Amino acid sequence: MNTSVIHTINRHITLEPAEVDHILSVFVPMTVPQGEFIQRSGDFAKYFTYVNAGCLMSYHTDDTGTDHVIQFATAAWWTGDIHSLFRHVPSIYSTRALTDSHVMLLPQAAMEPLLEAIPRLERYFRITFQNSLVTHQSRIIQHYTFTAEERYQAFREKYPSLEQYVPLKYIASYLGITPEFLSKIRRKIMEK
Repeated sequence: MNTSVIHTINRHITLEPAEVDHILSVFVPMTVPQGEFIQRSGDFAKYFTYVNAGCLMSYHTDDTGTDHVIQFATAAWWTGDIHSLFRHVPSIYSTRALTDSHVMLLPQAAMEPLLEAIPRLERYFRITFQNSLVTHQSRIIQHYTFTAEERYQAFREKYPSLEQYVPLKYIASYLGITPEFLSKIRRKIMEK
């Protein structure tokens, strides 16, 4: 069984061998082919998802049918609709694989018992959620204060290899610009 999630957890806390076994017994490994959904908008979130390998995209589809990319999740990242997961409301996000992906699903029903069995995991998830909040707040500030070119440069620094396999339209959506404008920015950068 892939233990990437254990290595990620061990960056913040130290697990005993029995705790590792317990954690791995709770997670559900899943292979997600490119284009397949892990979560669909309107459904209730059932899992918090850890990415072992591949790339997932979470997005919201508005009333006009336009997709607004919220997050890309690559290896060693978590994703999931936290609001739906913890408040038991329908999700407003869809999450699907942009590449063939391997994930570990943490069932919502198993989270509380897992945290009770291994209290140190509370610290791990607190750190994970803090880091996620910082990332999202930074992205909001970038949206309001950076030019489109600066946002694109920040994206390239954060996700150095993503452009190789993510369609331009999704990157543009993540940046809050049109694909045509992103093409112009890319051409401008290439000419420098």
